[in-house]
Formats: sequence, structure tokens, C-alpha cells
Amino acid sequence: MPLPFSNKYAQADLRVLKQVLLPMFAEQLPKHSQQLQLLNIACGRADETGILAEILAQFADSVEITGVDIRRPEISEANTRWRPSKIADCRFLVHDASQLDHIKELDGPYDIVMMRHQNYWNGAEVWHKIYDQALHRVKPTGILAITSYFDKEHHQALQAISGLGGHLLQSSKNPFSRPLNDAPNKSVDRHLALFSTSVPENLIQV
Repeated sequence: MPLPFSNKYAQADLRVLKQVLLPMFAEQLPKHSQQLQLLNIACGRADETGILAEILAQFADSVEITGVDIRRPEISEANTRWRPSKIADCRFLVHDASQLDHIKELDGPYDIVMMRHQNYWNGAEVWHKIYDQALHRVKPTGILAITSYFDKEHHQALQAISGLGGHLLQSSKNPFSRPLNDAPNKSVDRHLALFSTSVPENLIQV
């Protein structure tokens, strides 16, 4: 029996995330690959693993997902829930996401690097390091994907990542984002953005 999510709203939130993320990925990923590798940075419990695997399975014969987070209980829960998975090869590691270069277990570079709910507001200096490390883990043909809770924080993240050499492909506001009560104007996956490390032929802003 699958391990239930700790957050009672997770399944509904993930359905929404899949709905808005799938067309964005479809615009940027090759129509078919033998394998796609995704690195999920600061993944926590990695609740989104299932929908990420389902999305990527539409574009590849095999999918490999690696998650990294410094919080051991969350990583333990992720490994319990997603290993083994029928649609992806999954593993989750306890490490500091601002020091990806020191993680020997990482293969990379990756087709997709993901940061769901990046927390720029909770330490800009640390997140600059994480953004920089993330960009260095993306293949030249790959993408960096982020989501954000807040409007201002999302724009700050866009500026920071662009300043580090990321090229904005898409930025979209989620019309179905669920409001949260612990802070004003905060909601789940409120904004999404995709970046490339190489200059794309056509930059798309939504």
C-alpha cells in the first residue's frame, strides 16, 4: 500500500502542478529520448516525484530521478515512498544543496534540474550558491525548473538566476495555485519558470 502524503492537500496540489508543468516541459524537451535524468534540489519529502516521473515518461524510455535535501527525516520519507518506483529509478540523498560539487553520488549533468518552492526570501546568499550549483548541473541542452510561493520572491529568483548565466525560457503564473494562510499573498506553486544554460533561439515569456 502506498505511503500516504504527510500533507493532506498534497495530491490535489500535485494534480495542479502536473497540469501546468506538462505543457511547459513539452515545449522544451525533445519529443523522445532514450533516458531523461532529473535532479531535484532541496526536495524535502519529494512529494512531486510521482508526477515528475509521469511527465518525463511521456518523453523517454526510462526516467531517473535523484533528490537532494539536508533534512534526514524528509529524505527518509521520500525513499520509503518512492523506492522502488514502477515508472522511474529513484534515489534520495542527504546532502547540502549549496555544495553539489562535493556530492560524489551525483552523476550529472542532468536533463532537468528542479527546485520546487525555492526559498530566496529565506537567505539570498545561500540560494545564490544553490542557483549557481544548479546551473552547473544542467546539460547544455537541458533545463532548470523552479516554482515559487510569492510574486516578489519569484522575480528576485529570476533576476538572480539570470545574473548567474541562466537564460529564461518561460515564466508563468499558476491560475490554480492554492492560497496558504501562513503569509500574505503566498500560494502553492504560485509561479513556475524554466531556464536554459545556453542561449535559446527563441526566448518565450508567458
